[in-house]
Amino acid sequence: MSDRTYDCDLVVAGTGMAGMAAALFAARRGLSVVQAGSTGEIVFASGLFDVLGVHPMAEGRRLASPWEGMARLAADEPKHPYGVIAPSRMKDALAEFTGWLEAHGLPYRNGGDSNVRVLSPMGTVKTSWAVPSTMWAGVEALAEKKPCLLVDFEGLREYSARQIADTVGGAWPGLRTVRVEFPGTPMRPLLTGIMGQALELRVTREQLAEVIRPHLGDCACVGLPAILGIFHPGTVLAEMEAMLGVPVFEIPTLPASVPGLRLKNVFEGHIGTEGVDLMLQRKVLDVHRQDGALQVSIGQGSVERVVRARGMILATGRFLGHGLFAERDRIRETVLDLPVHQPAGRSQWHSLDLFDPAGHPVSRAGVVTDSSFRPVDEEGRVLHEDVRCVGTLLAHQDWMRQKCGVGLAVGSSAVAVDAFVAQFSAG
Repeated sequence: MSDRTYDCDLVVAGTGMAGMAAALFAARRGLSVVQAGSTGEIVFASGLFDVLGVHPMAEGRRLASPWEGMARLAADEPKHPYGVIAPSRMKDALAEFTGWLEAHGLPYRNGGDSNVRVLSPMGTVKTSWAVPSTMWAGVEALAEKKPCLLVDFEGLREYSARQIADTVGGAWPGLRTVRVEFPGTPMRPLLTGIMGQALELRVTREQLAEVIRPHLGDCACVGLPAILGIFHPGTVLAEMEAMLGVPVFEIPTLPASVPGLRLKNVFEGHIGTEGVDLMLQRKVLDVHRQDGALQVSIGQGSVERVVRARGMILATGRFLGHGLFAERDRIRETVLDLPVHQPAGRSQWHSLDLFDPAGHPVSRAGVVTDSSFRPVDEEGRVLHEDVRCVGTLLAHQDWMRQKCGVGLAVGSSAVAVDAFVAQFSAG
């Protein structure tokens, strides 16, 4: 390790959706940013951008509008992080975030003031706010109940066009299904990532269109698993539609997913062009204070760099991202050992009913913060003026059941960065 200590305005710990949004927003507002983490978890993303799909959660009520839902959620659950994120700020942040993705070849489409409905790989209908453009024709086809051919492939596991059609049933009577051979590879089992890479080649797209075309009949669109390219999905989609003569759309697959790989590639390939100093496959090993500034040690096993920072954003996620760790008798925050809101005992972490629509108490565990996402203690006192927590690390939310993961990540990051900009400007 060099003896040199690097200076920056902000260290962002975490490289998931929240970490990337925080780093992007901060860099675009003139802050110098060092970011550490692994983007590996992003491949587990479905690619759908949920803002708020369900409220009240116990009733499982699907929301037609995430924005109207935010107001009701904030009133019903004032401790939820959405209680301090204005819908107008959320909209602006999502527009900036998706605009950046589109500028790097990953466009999204959304329902404006409304949520949209999209098929899941299980054949259920999921509510979300925005989907990759490669899925948009499926949103329209589902809404209009167009005659549609769903395609799956010999050797592709955990994805069945027949199962999707059977589950949807009478809600979309015009569905037909076919199973075909994916061209050009004898690999078994088939992996969606390999199929996505293969479809980057025009010859594979031509071969796939030839395989599908005889089964089209009177179908007005074609649904495929999410495999339409890793790096150039827009080109792959456009050419498949031209070759088949009908709209084509992707259906999300189980993780790890091609839409998740696309997000990973865009983040890793382009966040640096915004001026973010990205330290991939590295994590924050130690944080202490010296001369009033944060001294953040970053590395992989051993310290590789010490950064002196004016502030820090924890976007370390929950258990999968290692932001929270479940010990025998408590849940611990892993970077600063911040207090974690959690059930009184381990026996109370989960409801007796595994499928309790109200969820499990452990799902709402996390770090409690103030209105600008600074961590606070049980009495509400701010613990660190120069630290903010964002995304799923936050307490009092159940992002999976409430369908609010991306909204929580992007909205809280925007508010946290706004607060740091104001704080630094004030000196």
